[in-house]
Amino acid sequence: MRQSCAGVASVAHENLPFREPSRSFRAMPNPQTLDWLARLISFDTTSRNSNLPLIEAVEEFLTAEGIFFERVENTEEKKASLITTLGPRDVPGIVLSGHTDTVPVDGQEWTSDPFTVTERDGKLYGRGTCDMKGFLAVCLGMVAEMKAQPLKKPIHFAISYDEEVGCVGVRPLIEHMVANGYKPEACIVGEPTSMQVVVGHKGKKSYATVITGAGGHSSRAPELVNAVEAGGRLVAKVADLSDRLAAEGRRDDLYDIPHSTAHVGTFHGGTALNIVPELATIDWEVRALPEDDVEALTGEIIAYATDTLEPGMKAKAPHTGIEFKLKSAFPGLSTSPDAPVAVLAKHFAGRNDHAKVAYGTEAGLFVEMAGIPTVVCGPGSIVQAHQPDEYLEKNQLDACEAFIRRVIAYCAA
Repeated sequence: MRQSCAGVASVAHENLPFREPSRSFRAMPNPQTLDWLARLISFDTTSRNSNLPLIEAVEEFLTAEGIFFERVENTEEKKASLITTLGPRDVPGIVLSGHTDTVPVDGQEWTSDPFTVTERDGKLYGRGTCDMKGFLAVCLGMVAEMKAQPLKKPIHFAISYDEEVGCVGVRPLIEHMVANGYKPEACIVGEPTSMQVVVGHKGKKSYATVITGAGGHSSRAPELVNAVEAGGRLVAKVADLSDRLAAEGRRDDLYDIPHSTAHVGTFHGGTALNIVPELATIDWEVRALPEDDVEALTGEIIAYATDTLEPGMKAKAPHTGIEFKLKSAFPGLSTSPDAPVAVLAKHFAGRNDHAKVAYGTEAGLFVEMAGIPTVVCGPGSIVQAHQPDEYLEKNQLDACEAFIRRVIAYCAA
């Protein structure tokens, strides 16, 4: 992650829009935070699974604490999101947003149980500790501190599902918020940024592409339609787009990869050398700077398939063709570093720098669907996310707790 030229600096006390909370230095994070982290990690909420056991555990806790919440349920998938409110419900406040799902551990070699938090050398190992149950654990672990303050502005938790497979669950959650009159002044998405405020990330569209050819004996290849050869031409077109974006595309040097990108992830087809392939599949994506038009970029690839490749295929065999199925899509985030939400988040973080990142989050959807000013800031490094032996350093929980204490102080001011 590339930092801004401003570098890291402390925020002057007199510039804070709230009274700086008293600091109680600990050798370890809040015990309630650690307890919640262990509980959250114990639920296998890989995106293919239901997240309802985790949601029900959180609901049981919120009910016992007398905290208002609403469930937004997907009954077909047996999944749900939550929106909670601590403090008044009739004034704008702060949304703290995170997702419950994780990526699979399949095929990864772990040195400890991925669904049991294991501490080694100041690091907390487990699937989702970094991405991003650590942030949720801090929020839930600090409910007592939130309740102890006379909040004049509400603190909302927006807890979603299936972020890892296309930001699926947050969309109906945001629709519910809009329909029910939630009008927050700001949103903090707690993805892992090492507690640096992130003001921009790329948008993405990805497609699963199926190429149907006309197969047969390879001795008759000239009169047949080779699905792998058509797929190869499509793959080359994606590569050409990637090269063009790298050489000539718009640049923003705050990103670690400063331009939009195109990428082929998988390409499968064929069964034997002497058989003309009848089927090929390709998974590909475009990740675009927020200022670039991701629809236009992916449209170039689709137009090439329909206008250039398909006519020749269908001339030989009318049933052949190329089908595109959208796998995932989310908008980019482009928040001005001087926007009130960014300035406020820097106060919360106790640092003046900011960054932009190549990976995506739910942040752009809060802006696009609800007009909520949003930044990304959370504990842990994206380098550890999705890896075997994923971990979160305990000092990142400390830093996140300090951030949330300033959120509480701001909402109580």
